[in-house]
Amino acid sequence: MTRSIVALLSVVSLFCAAKPLYAEVGVGATPLDGAEVIIDGSRSMLDEKWTYWEGPRFASSLPIKWQIADDPIDGGKTVMTHDPVAAGGKYGTADIVTKKTYGDFRLHIEFLIMKPGGNSGVYLQNRYEIQVLDGDKTKHGMGAVINETESPYHAYNGVGKWNAYDINFRAARFVDGKLTEKARVSMYFNGQKVHDHVQINQVWGGPNSGVDGGNDGGKGITDSRQGLKLQCEGHDVRYRNTWIKELHLTENDTSFTR
Repeated sequence: MTRSIVALLSVVSLFCAAKPLYAEVGVGATPLDGAEVIIDGSRSMLDEKWTYWEGPRFASSLPIKWQIADDPIDGGKTVMTHDPVAAGGKYGTADIVTKKTYGDFRLHIEFLIMKPGGNSGVYLQNRYEIQVLDGDKTKHGMGAVINETESPYHAYNGVGKWNAYDINFRAARFVDGKLTEKARVSMYFNGQKVHDHVQINQVWGGPNSGVDGGNDGGKGITDSRQGLKLQCEGHDVRYRNTWIKELHLTENDTSFTR
């Protein structure tokens, strides 16, 4: 065996050994050790791990009416947000939330917007929305920590293409029931770092948007774990390859190990 081949094999060996230490991000990222897959495109997983959020405007009924739809890009199956009661953008009528609740976590979620203007949303702890909205580049737009950051629209792959959010989230902290540290989030969007340890100040959208939304104008966050919520507004937005890993972030830091 030549020296050059030995050297090459050594480099490959080192890379393979190091890979588990890094947080893979972007479309197609595989689950980290200890992560739980919560969307694989199957009806069985949808019904097993999700339910409707029965907020003030809830208008649907179990079983979940979201559809299992084809992946038009890579084949396979996806979960599509459409529920007839949400037609016309009636948000809050048919959102789904995980049955399991979370504190701190690492989330990977992939979405595909099929038509211009497609709208959904990823709610961390059913409180804090990371927007999914084609065409909007404002603080209410694509990839924004809604109303708190600018939209990182430059990282968006566009309509008809798969996109990925990779999120490290640290829940708010309380002492004797009083808020002492607000929630924080860092995020990669399609492999690009777009949010770095952003403080999330409140729940937006009122009681129809998420838990605690009607408390003190959205600022009355309570000390409770909540599920991951996906928003339904009657659009064809599809999700796949979604996994979540519970974390215990003792330090006030949401940085990725990468």
